[in-house]
Amino acid sequence: MSVSTPDILAAYDAVRSDKDETNWLLISYAGNVGNKLELSGTGSGGLSELAAKLDPTQVAYAYVRVEYANDAESKRVKFAFVVWIGENAKVMRKARAGIEAGEVKKVLSHFSVQIDAGEKGDLDEGEVVKRLRKAGGADYNGGRG
Repeated sequence: MSVSTPDILAAYDAVRSDKDETNWLLISYAGNVGNKLELSGTGSGGLSELAAKLDPTQVAYAYVRVEYANDAESKRVKFAFVVWIGENAKVMRKARAGIEAGEVKKVLSHFSVQIDAGEKGDLDEGEVVKRLRKAGGADYNGGRG
């Protein structure tokens, strides 16, 4: 199983780039059988757009760029790795998720937090930003952000 395909690497570079509006990528299974993972989507609509693409019958992996206000003058950019295990996913796919997540993380390696999600509410932007603030050192909003 290799996820270091040219299209996945290009999408990863796009999400990481300050010059590209792409802020998420999604990797999922190519078919109902087999373990081949492929790039199944990218977008520029942030966590809400990504969450809308997640299928409760699938296991998938996502990488997302989150930008948030640090204080009145500055913004911070952080990255999150998402392991999506849909509540109706096949048992064997769920069982393999831990091993596969490790393989995917070797390619999508620069992130501040890993989010293990099973329902779309797990990708609530406010909650994700809170986790990124905790992981990211200084919290300039006194924990209220």
